[in-house]
Amino acid sequence: QVQLVESGGGLVQPGGSLRLSCAASGSIFSIYAMGWYRQAPGKQRELVATMTNGGFTVYADSVKGRFTISRNNAKNTVYLQMNGLKPEDTAVYYCKAVASHADYWGQGTKVTVSS
Repeated sequence: QVQLVESGGGLVQPGGSLRLSCAASGSIFSIYAMGWYRQAPGKQRELVATMTNGGFTVYADSVKGRFTISRNNAKNTVYLQMNGLKPEDTAVYYCKAVASHADYWGQGTKVTVSS
């Protein structure tokens, strides 16, 4: 089992920045990729960014150049640095861990971009 705890969401003005964190615990040795997804009201959950253990990253086109995913392996934590936030980035952001036997999700952290 893998447990994921997210933090860092909140209210920010357009153009502002936030950094989300996701701390993993449990069977972390089984994880080979971690990432961030988001779900806006009335919409399906969508990929934001992922990173494999080898450092390969994938970003949604809508966040390229504004968001950066990174990992601190010593802390078993993945981050999402979000700059240049737009109202359309408003959503609940979920951390996901892809393990050898299952996928795991965090509880989500809400990001609201509004003036």
